[in-house]
Amino acid sequence: MNTSITADRTRLSAPLVRVLVLLFLSVFINYIDRGNLSIAAPMLKDELGLSASQLGILLSSFFWTYAGFQIVSGWLVDRLDVNWILAAGFVLWSVATAGTGLAHSFAILLGIRLVLGVGESVAYPSYSKIMARHFPEDQRGFANSVIAAGLACGPGFGMFMGGVLMARFGWRPFFAGLGLLSLLWVFPWFKWMPRNQPAVTIRVREVPAIAAFLRLRSAWGTCAGLFCANYLNYFLITWLPFYLVRERNFSMNKMARITGVAYLSAAIVTTACGWLSDRWIDAGATPTRVRKTFTGVGMTGAAIFLMACVVAPPDLSVVLLILTTVSFGVAASNMWAITQTLAGPQAAGRWTGLQNFVGNLAGPVAPALTGLVLDRTGQFFWPFAITSGVVLLGALSWIFVVGPVEPVVWPQSASGR
Repeated sequence: MNTSITADRTRLSAPLVRVLVLLFLSVFINYIDRGNLSIAAPMLKDELGLSASQLGILLSSFFWTYAGFQIVSGWLVDRLDVNWILAAGFVLWSVATAGTGLAHSFAILLGIRLVLGVGESVAYPSYSKIMARHFPEDQRGFANSVIAAGLACGPGFGMFMGGVLMARFGWRPFFAGLGLLSLLWVFPWFKWMPRNQPAVTIRVREVPAIAAFLRLRSAWGTCAGLFCANYLNYFLITWLPFYLVRERNFSMNKMARITGVAYLSAAIVTTACGWLSDRWIDAGATPTRVRKTFTGVGMTGAAIFLMACVVAPPDLSVVLLILTTVSFGVAASNMWAITQTLAGPQAAGRWTGLQNFVGNLAGPVAPALTGLVLDRTGQFFWPFAITSGVVLLGALSWIFVVGPVEPVVWPQSASGR
């Protein structure tokens, strides 16, 4: 009888399953939209006569507004209805994607990429707010791992299918079609967005001010940990195809297969790890022990495998590369669950906004620093070594800088408008 009660308590309800599926689809589309310009870059450069510096500006411009608006978006989802904020952001970034197909100048493309960053900035603060309000502690590991799986599947699909579709239909129809097709997501969202009472009781009426977060060691730990994780993520998204083709001399088709397998493996593993972490907590382990084990072991493994990948023979390097993305998936399954537990449902949006602002500074840093080091050294060893070092620092941050994974008690004096 007790086993049956436990099973019922840990099983997601049908409404939450629908919500989770829609959140997975939204982050999947999110990561295709933010990365598809790099796939179209050669065609864009030739058709519009862009210089290399202009192309570099376009590829990095998304992060200017995406990172810059994180704190604003976190404030919005803590103050307003998160369901409608997410829907508005989704519509904005989908329209921006579709509009890319109509652009005929550098200035218009730059403006559209900046709008895309604004729209997508609401995503993760909204996800965290929804998770903290509607998913109990022993369901958040799996729920967040589904989001992380969408993060992995988006770049994998974009790299594997984006080039094929653009080569066949052109980059303009691809952007326009993807953006308009994505808008269909909002109709099931309006029907199935979470309307039930929150699973976690909100005890503090006011949202803590940013200054209250900055006084917390754990807030600095989660920000630093996400920056290091994102450094690895953006390093792989921006430079992995080039590395496999130019450094390892793989064909484009083999590169596509390797990256597809790597990201698909990460998606499968992160989902499994999220489920396992919830079962571990349900069996009596503390969230501190469980969440830190997955993030710490995953980040450490990613650092080791990435460093081994660059010095290994070609065939072994492929295996090590897949182990790197799989290890990243292990860590990603529990990162946001830590933040949601610490912040609580009242402050999850603002904490996520601050954390994602700092974390996404890795977006412009990792690709640019990699290119600079590659120009200076002429080889990939040092970019891989730097990335491995950053990832290892991230593991230490999640384990030692972040404190106990338990809700922060926000004093009334910490609240702010």
